[in-house]
Amino acid sequence: MAAKWIELVTGSLDDKRRWRAYKERVKQLPAPYRTAVDGIERYLMYVGGTADGGPLMLAMVDDLADLFERAAVDGTPVREIVGDDPVAFVEDFKANYGLGSWITKEQRRLIDAIAEAEAAASTGAGDTP
Repeated sequence: MAAKWIELVTGSLDDKRRWRAYKERVKQLPAPYRTAVDGIERYLMYVGGTADGGPLMLAMVDDLADLFERAAVDGTPVREIVGDDPVAFVEDFKANYGLGSWITKEQRRLIDAIAEAEAAASTGAGDTP
């Protein structure tokens, strides 16, 4: 009973436990991998990792920790994991979970608006205000 009341105020306790477990896993990574994961996590938090809810974000960071743990065991260099463009890596990684950010949605709206304007110009529609 008390747990449900607490979760009503603070959010899911299971999600909080899972987040702490993820953070502990990252803390155990060798320095270069830990630094990379911390950077990716920071990027995700600033660009709006998810507006779709915590469970997807937790699944994503768990998989991120899996990826870097495996790479650390195999000795795969960080650059080999993220490639030449770390931003593109994170955006692609995030897209695999169907997560979009507000900037992605705005970029899509801009592209659609320009396409609509181009279509209107080619048909002559919209010449009058």
